[in-house]
This record gives sequence, structure tokens and C-alpha cells, in this order.
Amino acid sequence: MKVLISTDIEGVAGVYHHEQARQGNPEYERARVLMAQEANAAIAGAFDAGATEVLVNDSHGGFRNMPPDVLDARARVVQGKPRYLSMVAGVEEGVDALCMVGYHSRAQGRGILAHTINSFAFASISLGNQELGEAGLYGALAGEYGVPVVMASGDDVFISENRALFPHASFVQTKKATGFNSGVSLSPEQSRQAIRAGVIEGLAGRAHARPLVFQGPQVVTLRTQSPMMADLFCQWPSFERVDGVTLRFTAETVESAVRMLNCCSAMSSMLR
Repeated sequence: MKVLISTDIEGVAGVYHHEQARQGNPEYERARVLMAQEANAAIAGAFDAGATEVLVNDSHGGFRNMPPDVLDARARVVQGKPRYLSMVAGVEEGVDALCMVGYHSRAQGRGILAHTINSFAFASISLGNQELGEAGLYGALAGEYGVPVVMASGDDVFISENRALFPHASFVQTKKATGFNSGVSLSPEQSRQAIRAGVIEGLAGRAHARPLVFQGPQVVTLRTQSPMMADLFCQWPSFERVDGVTLRFTAETVESAVRMLNCCSAMSSMLR
């Protein structure tokens, strides 16, 4: 059994503020270790459940957050960008299950540090008529490779948004959101224990889990944070301008959609 663990930082216990998620300050240095420790809990749970190989994907920001020497030595680590499959890079290696650790709710939501891919650029992303956050987008990308999401952790808003997408997954609530920058969290130790148990539970039910699959070409609707951002993205001929901040394009696969969105995210740095 080969397991991929995708690890973000905003859903980690004790993380509430952008300073904890951005390089260059002391709070980030502590938060990146907390992130690695939650990844270690998931790695331990995977091996407890009988995994023969574990990949852990560093899925926040520049994708080089978790100190490699802090991570469980039994796992291989996917770090650095750009990479085509982004938050689920490694899924192409023939993994059997995906666990999402430290994830957050989608943009414009009420969760802690809620956003979708890029808080500066994107206000919402929908495939067809389904608005999705990062868990939904990357869960669907994994689904194209036949890989189900079996476990996910984050705050209560993240869980409420995604439970219907992954009905067979084990969800672990690390904290309760009371605002964008506030909440009530488990202690790091309690969170790690719950994540380890959640991974064991999720992998035990793997036979009943089903990949999230969006059939056929996808009409992607993207709302930007400003008309200026929409102006930039519409330099790409594939985009149709719907209104001042809403764009639409068609992608043959979820992978194509995600790659286009990540290119837009990179383009947005031109306007910072």
C-alpha cells in the first residue's frame, strides 16, 4: 500500500495568522515545525495501517516549508516548485490513497485563513456549477489518477465544505474557526494524536473509498479579486470575460484546469 500525504499549513493546530504562514518571521519558523510534526503523525498512522511506502508532499506557498531533517525518515518528501501536479505531486507514482493534512476552507468562506490557491488573485473557482476549494480541486485531480481521498484534517468550516465531496473519508477537526484570524484549537499533541488515528481509520476503510471524478471537459469559472487581475489573466486567449471580475474557460481535464489556474497564480505576482 502506497500512500501520499499532502500537507498544508493553515489548518494546522495553533495556526491563525498570515505571519505564521509566510517566510521571514519567527512565527513562521515555529509554524513550519508544527506543520512537519502533523505530517509525521500522518506518516506514522500510514505505517501503522500497513503502508509499505509513504510520500509526503509539501503543499504550502513555495512548497519548501517543512525542514526535511524534522520529517520521519521513513517517508520520501516532495518539495519545490513549479511542478505540474502541485499539491498532489506524487500521485502519478501509482499511490493507493491520498491524505490531506492541515488544509483550510475555500476563499470567501468563514474558516481560518480561508483562500483558494492564491488569496491575492482568486475570489472563487468553480468546476461546472460546483464551487471548490483546494481540497476539492486537488481531490478531483487525484481522482483522475484513480486515487481516493481517505483522510483530511483542518478546521470545522473546512470539514463542512468538503464532507460531501469525500463521504468515505475520515475527517479530523484540529480547531474551530471563530473568525478569519481566530479560533479554538486542539493542542499540537492532541492534534497529532487525532491525525494519526484519523489516517489509520481512513486507510482501514480504503476499500470503500471512491475517487472524486468530474467527467468530461470542464467549464471553469474564475472570479478574481479585482478587475485589474481579470485584465491580466485575459491576456491569455483561452479566457472569456464574463464581467469585471469573472472569467470562464474550458479545460479538457481537471489537471489542465489546475495547471492553468496555477499559471494565473504565478502571473498575479506581476501586479504585487
